[in-house]
Amino acid sequence: MTQSTWRERAGTPFTCEKQPAHGPRGMAVSNHPLASAAGLEMLAAGGNAVDAAVAMQFALTVVEPMMVGLIGGTTCHIRLADGSHRILDGMSAVPQMGHPDMYKPVPGAAPEVYDVEGQENLVGPKSVATPGALRAWCLALERFGTMSLADVMQPAIRHAARGFAVTPYLSDCIKDAGADLSTDKLAAALLLPNGTPLKAGERLVQAQYAEALTLVSQQGEKALHGGPLGDLLVECMEKTGGFVRREDLTGYKVEERAPIRGHYRGWEILGPPPPAASGVHIAQMLNILEAYDIAKMGFGTVDTLHLLAEVLKIAFADRAEASGDPDFVKVPVERIVSRDYADQRRKLLDIARATNWTGGLQAAEGQDTTHLTVADGKGNVVSTTQTINSLFGARFIVPGTGMIPNNYMNNYDPRRGNTLSIAPGKRVTTSMSPMMALRDGKVRYALGLPGGRKIFPSALQALLNLIDHGMTLQEAVEAPRIWTEGPVLEVEHGIPAPVRQGLEARGHTLKIMPTVAGGMNAIQFHDDGTMTGAACWRADGTAAALGGGLARAGVRFVLPG
Repeated sequence: MTQSTWRERAGTPFTCEKQPAHGPRGMAVSNHPLASAAGLEMLAAGGNAVDAAVAMQFALTVVEPMMVGLIGGTTCHIRLADGSHRILDGMSAVPQMGHPDMYKPVPGAAPEVYDVEGQENLVGPKSVATPGALRAWCLALERFGTMSLADVMQPAIRHAARGFAVTPYLSDCIKDAGADLSTDKLAAALLLPNGTPLKAGERLVQAQYAEALTLVSQQGEKALHGGPLGDLLVECMEKTGGFVRREDLTGYKVEERAPIRGHYRGWEILGPPPPAASGVHIAQMLNILEAYDIAKMGFGTVDTLHLLAEVLKIAFADRAEASGDPDFVKVPVERIVSRDYADQRRKLLDIARATNWTGGLQAAEGQDTTHLTVADGKGNVVSTTQTINSLFGARFIVPGTGMIPNNYMNNYDPRRGNTLSIAPGKRVTTSMSPMMALRDGKVRYALGLPGGRKIFPSALQALLNLIDHGMTLQEAVEAPRIWTEGPVLEVEHGIPAPVRQGLEARGHTLKIMPTVAGGMNAIQFHDDGTMTGAACWRADGTAAALGGGLARAGVRFVLPG
């Protein structure tokens, strides 16, 4: 479908706010320009996509400290030039001291609400889970990269030591978390000097964190997992009632997993397997949707959005059965992604009326995450999502490190006997969706975004925008989105009033949102070997391309004699 055709059928017109980047030799897309520049620097120096991705991840811990850090988690999707795919699971886990009764649930809370007394699983040291991000990044570099850890970390160290200009987005995030950050002396001094959140344009210098990064560049992941940074983290935990101990850090293992492979209209869609929920449920939803002519129904029409809303509710109703750490719970992946099961669910779908779908628990994931997508022009592609869970994680800085830890314990059910109940070593369930779409065995799109439970529904919508509606990459990542798990249907403000009224007429209860999920970034791979990179308006997303090339063979500059 051509661009003009989808616009002619659209019920929700929109105009893109950002420009894509194009180039043949490399593409780096992230939610901050300095992180994208770090990736491009590695590609220009002769590194591959994995080198660039790890450089970008470290840079993001500096310029997006509210989203990502060394004491966090990650899900990394790597495609190598030989065509192989693997998922590196560096998600956080319950410390060995964890047990089902470690928190006191708030009496009377709904099953999907994980609130506990004193917010102990949300803010402060008791909310910190065993981290895996740093170990995953270092493993990826060691196995698949070409550059040293010290080299790829130089941009991050530089920006931490010299500082960078705070963006309006970062400033707003500091304001949003200011009440909690102000209670921690170190966080307040760094982010709220003189009691006032840093303003856009002011410089954020993280000298102590620069020293921590330098230590990592010298010692590798052992600096945290058994070394001096880990000792400082454990000391902090022991003094403040936290649960992470040295054996948690030294015993943590990154798991390599095979991706979930779904099929849709001749495309192969690859995403993370459990404990991630994304690959399973994107494959499930595409199976259901394949029976409908989405292109003819039109982008953002009442028919299309109603259908999407119902399919999202189906996926979330089934999510409890296909979510969780497979080492602890049986995950019926084959049943959920089967065509027969899609047929069963589709038969119950009412195209004219909203339906209440039955289901179990939904994980209360943090929405504050970041994503990057990078390719080197030689066939290596990385799509990876990383987070410290909520905005500024546990909302304190570990003394002597400059590091903000995760608050991933908020993602576990504080009650006994449920799928997501707490158990030592259990990995957190995630909706992270570092996705790739292949046609005839060749990768055509790689994409991902932050946004908690709203990640995989938003990734699904982007894939439909590309495959069914024929949007450009920039249009696909910026297009208005919806999200629901029932009973409320969230719609972005870009969905026009007539369409909203039509959805209400079909029984949906609407809530208009400034955004659904966060800043998506993506890469498209063209037949001529060039690439397009795109990032959307929902974050400080920036696409950076490596164009040009080497001098023509035999060319010399000679002054006339």
